[in-house]
Amino acid sequence: MEKRLVATRCDENIEEMTSLTHPIIKKFCQKWHADFVCLSGDFSFVMDYEGWMSYRIFEVNDYFDKYDRVLSLDSDVVLSPQCPNIFEIVPQGKIGSIYEDVGSRQTMRHQSIRNVQKKWGDVGWKTGYTNSGVMVFDKAHQEMLRPVNGEYWLGWESDDIHLGYQINKLDYEVFQLPFQFNHMCMFSEPWNGSPNRFLSYVLHYAGAATFPGSAGKKVEKISKDIDVLWQGAF
Repeated sequence: MEKRLVATRCDENIEEMTSLTHPIIKKFCQKWHADFVCLSGDFSFVMDYEGWMSYRIFEVNDYFDKYDRVLSLDSDVVLSPQCPNIFEIVPQGKIGSIYEDVGSRQTMRHQSIRNVQKKWGDVGWKTGYTNSGVMVFDKAHQEMLRPVNGEYWLGWESDDIHLGYQINKLDYEVFQLPFQFNHMCMFSEPWNGSPNRFLSYVLHYAGAATFPGSAGKKVEKISKDIDVLWQGAF
């Protein structure tokens, strides 16, 4: 039987948020026959970098001696009661992810794609910016979690750029998930038809999480949306 792991990145500094999101994630781990782990590896070489916690995703390589497939879920995601089994949506051997170089983020993401290739070499990466906040991969993709020329990408967008570069360099095949599996605020913009986020399977409160009609601190937004999604169901 396939051994599955759901991995997230967190520490005591975001316990107020994880006390809301993790119980839901763990509920789905039971349904999906997957174990759950908080990645908390020591990446002291980037501790002075604002996005240093993102690098904990590279710790996943330590788990492939026990698990066949991994679902990376950020701790600022909320799963809808209707969320299907993401492991079964993504075919084995492929990386499952949405592409976020769209809408208001398109120009910035494409600039980052160009920047990394100026430093590490052209791998033909033009479009298709994956987001590791919801990403499925397996043992066949271990190389993308390793350094490039002995280093990790320490520029803007950190791990997403590192992984995206490796995906293109190593010619891994991506299974593009619908935005409903990683609904960040830019997917609520008019270019996408301004869809109701509560009809999506995974809400991702990345960055400022400026969803329409959502106000307050991130934790407050998450708490209110959980009430909407899970009222009477959790």
